Amino acid sequence: MLIALQLLCGALLRRGESGSMADNLTPEQRSYMMSRVRSTDTKPELAVRRLLHARGLRFRKHCARLPGRPDLVFIAAKVAVFVDGDYWHGWRFPAWKDKLSPYWKGKIERNRRRDLCNFRKLRRKGWHVIRVWEHEVERDAERCIDLIEVAVRQRHDV
Repeated sequence: MLIALQLLCGALLRRGESGSMADNLTPEQRSYMMSRVRSTDTKPELAVRRLLHARGLRFRKHCARLPGRPDLVFIAAKVAVFVDGDYWHGWRFPAWKDKLSPYWKGKIERNRRRDLCNFRKLRRKGWHVIRVWEHEVERDAERCIDLIEVAVRQRHDV
């Protein structure tokens, strides 16, 4: 079961000296819990999509042709939007990374490196990249939508 979870994540994951994750759950319990974590259609992402749609903006979801598979893509304006979870993408990670086990610390560090790499690839291709954090959507969703709308409308009119 654990091997299947590792392969599902895309690669064999780095392990501690014992050869397994430092965990207080059985592999079956961890697998169940991880299966409940959404990678698409999260609450913040749904809120952003609903508000953008209400303003008349149309977009593609999870465009696999682009690096990082952005959550929202405005093709004509070349704007890619990522709605990132604070934990999984490491909001203020240096402040709390020492509280994590080596497994999770490494996992989030790799996520952050991958995010930066995808950001750079998109920028080199001429895309404007907007990263909206989960806590920003929860605190002031309208401000996040304003930011996206301005970028889309400015770049679409150019």
